[in-house]
Amino acid sequence: MNFSAKASPWWTPSVHADRRPFLIGRNAIQAALRGFFAREDFIEVDTAVLQVSPGNEAHLHAFATQAITTDGQAAPFYLHTSPEFACKKLLAAGEQRISCFAHVYRNRERGPLHHPEFTMLEWYRAGESYESLMMDSVRILALAAETVKTEKLSYRGSESDPFAGPERISVAEAFERHAGIDLLASVAADGSTDREHLAAELRRVGMRVAGDDGWADLFSRVLVERIEPHLGFGRITILDEYPVSEAALARPSARDPRVAERFELYACGVELANGFGELTNAGEQRRRFEIEMAEKARIYGETYPIDEDFLAALSLMPEASGIALGFDRLVMLATGASRIDQVLWAPVAEYGR
Repeated sequence: MNFSAKASPWWTPSVHADRRPFLIGRNAIQAALRGFFAREDFIEVDTAVLQVSPGNEAHLHAFATQAITTDGQAAPFYLHTSPEFACKKLLAAGEQRISCFAHVYRNRERGPLHHPEFTMLEWYRAGESYESLMMDSVRILALAAETVKTEKLSYRGSESDPFAGPERISVAEAFERHAGIDLLASVAADGSTDREHLAAELRRVGMRVAGDDGWADLFSRVLVERIEPHLGFGRITILDEYPVSEAALARPSARDPRVAERFELYACGVELANGFGELTNAGEQRRRFEIEMAEKARIYGETYPIDEDFLAALSLMPEASGIALGFDRLVMLATGASRIDQVLWAPVAEYGR
C-alpha cells in the first residue's frame, strides 16, 4: 500500500489566523497546569519516546522503527503510545509525585478527536488512592476553563459545567441505567468473563452480536453505543470500576474483585482521562499483558514485545495511583475548538492513497 504526503494547509496565513486563538489558549492552559502541579509538589519529568515496547493493549497500534548499533546491527524500537512504563520506573526509583507532558504516537488513529501524534499529560501519586486523581482531574478541568475565561466546556454544540460537582457512576450502574444490562452477571469472582451470557443480554435489548465477537467486543459495543452518549453532558462524569478484564494495568477493587480501580473522565461525551489504582504485582501484570497480546494477535495478526525491564521495576514500585489525560482534547473543550488539529501548533501531514 503506497501513501504519499499531501500539503497541509495549516501554515497558510489565513488558516493560521483562524487557529491562533486556540493555540494561544493551549499555551496558557499548559502554563496554568504546570503551575498547578508545582504548587502540589510534583516534579515534572521527561521520558524517552523510543521504547522496547510501546505498550501492551490489544487495540493500541504503534509506530515501529529500528536503531542501528555501532557495529551495524538493527535493534527494534517503537515510538511510545504513553510515557506510563517510564513514569512507573521513576516511581520505582523513588520519586513520589511526578507529572509529564509527553508527545505520544498512535497508529491507525486520525479524526476530529484523534491524531497520530498528540500530547498526553500523565501524573502519579505514590502512596495515594485513585480517588485523589479524581479530585485532581476536576480541579484541572475547572482551572483550564478559568484560564481561558469560559464558564463551560463545549464540543460541537454540547456543554459541560466544570465548576459543578461531577457525576460518579460505576460501569455496572451505567450498563443497567442506559442499556438495561446486568454487566457483572457475566463476570466471575476471579475476573473471568462469560461471553455467551453477555451476548444473550445484548440480543435481549436489541443490539447486534457477531459470531466472532468476544466478551470484550460486546462490552465495547455497549459502552460506545449506549453508555458514552450519556456521559459528561451538563456536568463532568466519572465512570468508575471497570471490569478487571478491561483494566490491564489497574489493581482489583478491595470492594469487589470483579472490578478494578479504574475510572475514565468524560465531558461533552468526550473521554478526557483514564486513571488507575496501579497494579504492582509483576506476575499478574505479565499474565494480563499476555492475554492482551493474544487478543491483538487474534484480531490484528501482530503483537508487541513485553518490557521485561518494566516488570522488574514493579518489584520496587510503591503503591501508587496514576492517570493519563488527553491534553489536546482538554484544550479543545476549553477553547471551543471542533477538531484536534485546530489546537496543534504543527499537525502531522495528511496522508492519502
